[in-house]
Amino acid sequence: MTGTPETTCTTCPYCGVGCGVLAMQEPDGSVSVKGDPDHPANFGRLCSKGSALAETLSLDDRLLVPQVDGKQASWDQALDLVAERFRASIAEHGPDSVAFYVSGQILTEDYYVANKLMKGFIGSANIDTNSRLCMASSVAGHRRAFGSDTVPGTYEDLEQADLIVLVGSNLAWCHPVLFQRIEAAKRARPQMRLVVIDPRRTATCEQADLHLKLKPDTDVALFNGLLAFLNECSAIDERYVGLHTSGFEEALEKAGACDIKTIAAATGLAPQDVALFYSMVARTPKTITVYSQGVNQSVVGTDKVNAILNTHLATGRIGKPGAGPFSVTGQPNAMGGREVGGLANMLAAHMELGNADHRQLVQTFWQSPAMAEKPGLKAVEMFRAVRDGRIKAIWIMGTNPVDSLPDADGVAEALRICPFVVVSEVSTAVDTLAYADVALPAAAWGEKDGMVTNSERRMSRQKSFLPLPGETRPDWWALAEVAKRMGHASGFDYAGPSEIFAEFAQLSATGNNGTRDFDIGAYSLVSEAAYNRMLPFQWPRASALDEGDSRFFADGGFFTPDGRARFIAVTSRAAPRLERRYPFVLNTGRIRDQWHTMTRTAKTSRLMSHIGEPYAELHPDDAEALGIQPADLVQVESPYGKVIVRALVSDRAQPGNVFVPMHWTDQFAAKGRVDAVVAPEVDPISGQPGSKFTPVALKKAAFSWHGFAILKHKPITLDFSYWALAPAPGGWRLEFAGEGEQSPRDLAQGLLQIGDVDVENGLMAVEDRDVYAGRYALWQGSALQGAVFLAPAPVAVSRQWAVGLLQQPADTAKDRLGILAGRPAADRPDPGAIVCSCFQVGANDIARAVSTGAGTLDAIGATLKAGTNCGSCRSEICSLIAGLQEKEVDHADIAQAG
Repeated sequence: MTGTPETTCTTCPYCGVGCGVLAMQEPDGSVSVKGDPDHPANFGRLCSKGSALAETLSLDDRLLVPQVDGKQASWDQALDLVAERFRASIAEHGPDSVAFYVSGQILTEDYYVANKLMKGFIGSANIDTNSRLCMASSVAGHRRAFGSDTVPGTYEDLEQADLIVLVGSNLAWCHPVLFQRIEAAKRARPQMRLVVIDPRRTATCEQADLHLKLKPDTDVALFNGLLAFLNECSAIDERYVGLHTSGFEEALEKAGACDIKTIAAATGLAPQDVALFYSMVARTPKTITVYSQGVNQSVVGTDKVNAILNTHLATGRIGKPGAGPFSVTGQPNAMGGREVGGLANMLAAHMELGNADHRQLVQTFWQSPAMAEKPGLKAVEMFRAVRDGRIKAIWIMGTNPVDSLPDADGVAEALRICPFVVVSEVSTAVDTLAYADVALPAAAWGEKDGMVTNSERRMSRQKSFLPLPGETRPDWWALAEVAKRMGHASGFDYAGPSEIFAEFAQLSATGNNGTRDFDIGAYSLVSEAAYNRMLPFQWPRASALDEGDSRFFADGGFFTPDGRARFIAVTSRAAPRLERRYPFVLNTGRIRDQWHTMTRTAKTSRLMSHIGEPYAELHPDDAEALGIQPADLVQVESPYGKVIVRALVSDRAQPGNVFVPMHWTDQFAAKGRVDAVVAPEVDPISGQPGSKFTPVALKKAAFSWHGFAILKHKPITLDFSYWALAPAPGGWRLEFAGEGEQSPRDLAQGLLQIGDVDVENGLMAVEDRDVYAGRYALWQGSALQGAVFLAPAPVAVSRQWAVGLLQQPADTAKDRLGILAGRPAADRPDPGAIVCSCFQVGANDIARAVSTGAGTLDAIGATLKAGTNCGSCRSEICSLIAGLQEKEVDHADIAQAG
């Protein structure tokens, strides 16, 4: 079939950058994607995840029909039951006995309907969002300082700044397209400087002019010291402070004197680095401070945010080109959720639940019968209330709390004993789904229509280009149908998302007249046709004439009662003392090619090729003290739970600290759910969990044997003490370990058994039974069906070479024996660990290219294409080149000395 592909302009469903995507559907139904060159967030750039979106659209794991008690049901049966159980709980126990837990991955229209139903018609504010886990501290900090949850700047500021300070943000991996914009600006203006403040040496640090490797949770001490330094060196904008702020003297007094040595001791930094950083900020008017989860995910996260905001208010560096504080969000619609009141303590259109006038305005507009009058339960306390029985019914939408919330095992137990659990999902491969009394099949990216807002307040359309499969429906539709069944038909009679958006826009303008920051009144009467043609825009957009500079606060105009910003006096506090039993600090976070709990990204082998197994990154000194070798299995334990993950020994970590990625679930690893280890401690102001600081114990996880396998077919059962599974080109890769008396041959045969194939007689093997070691392979014709490698220690086989065998014919006995040898033949060089996911270029490929003269990033790109597509791997390539060149210098020095 030939013809012209149909192109749809839509928006990426991953991070808060909000990249525009062109989805191109061929007449045969196949889809490809590329960046939208006209979208002002990315101008055609995409990261590795965005580039692989078309590879995640399969229906093999989709939830396609409603289920009640695990059995197929009709939509009417499911929705009737949801409405009946919620209505009965409210009647018997009151509106606070029910709750919604929603997500920054649902669309603005979904969010709006959910909040309207819960806060305006059920009459409870027990609706919160997984955005509580990533940016609630920024919301609280903004509201304390500005009187509103306003991000003052735009992405253009990143390119116009002379100094960019990244705090707790691995931008190169977590917001790659923004980092690419910074890299491009730095190449165009080499005088631009980049400072990274992070306890770990991340990929972002490879491009930094200064890396401040501070102790965890000491940011307040660092920025309080900066405020004092700015005052002492006369860098305060006294006019701005006098005209537009209040509380400066109190904040300055609380910050204390600028004693560099004391600040260095508190933060663990070298005094000269602290002094250099302070001097750079003081002498650079165009300074932008970008902060993310390393700031927010802390029990002192709100104070960290305000310590940063204080320095910008004091210098008047806010809302100006190239200058300002900038919170970057983690999810595609975290900002949209904030706009519609998705948090338990907010109302729609950035109105405040605690403000009686706002409540009255919203209730009148919605004509609602039962308006919530007090804040609801925030995420962590919400699931505590589920566990202790205060909440009897909960609806979870587009998120996976038994993997993503702290004390995740406690969350799972809460859902197990909850009388009624509803889960709206797109995938059956989600751990939370096991606890659902009712499972509702939701529309996924590519199938649903609506709005998302990115980190710079830019609203963009996600558009459908695929039909709804099976019986899937949009989330807003399911919510509206339940609302109708609960007796609220008049408030939820929507024909489509354009009507919901128009209503939301009208609410934002009602009674506003510039008194609130969020106003998109220009779209109050938007038609369905105009909605479908809508181009990305930044709010505020009170009228069609509001196009222009959308920055806030350059000339004051804050949303406090007196129009002045508030300096917030914050005190640095010492990090908690670690107990002897739990002497290490656990830090969790994202990796480059994965997203949240992997329900989308793990569907493509390309994204799993970079890092296919959960790991613990720890310092060599700690590894040596604990007797842990690289690639050993490590147990990480807290009072709440434990995981077993692979050891990555690296000086990127600080001594006494360990980093474990947040993504792995029971779908992909036996013991990789790291949020089961994370303490459920929260910031008292924002309610955000401190996911970057949990005291833990580490020890080597001892197993009597270890294994690695490549398999044509996904194994049905994995009865091992440890395992981690990942898709690979042409099949699957499996890491595993265990104990017991089963013979190596029986173990291998069990993994390789496919249907009625005679594995026992078709198996090729090399064995050493004295030490539980062997290599086994099974063919059908020339096609390898699988290979199993067993050893008493972690298996020393190149993973990338082995994975490639599934797609390479082995026609001769020599070829087959080469596989059993466990190493590549001379004519098939080992690519090494994958660095560039887009072109599957490995570390060994890069090393060979460097050895032949390709000693720059551009040269590697020209030789191997690595780094020339999405660009997410460029920092890692630079690091590899630098390391290889350093080794060459060392070798030259040794030779010269000899």
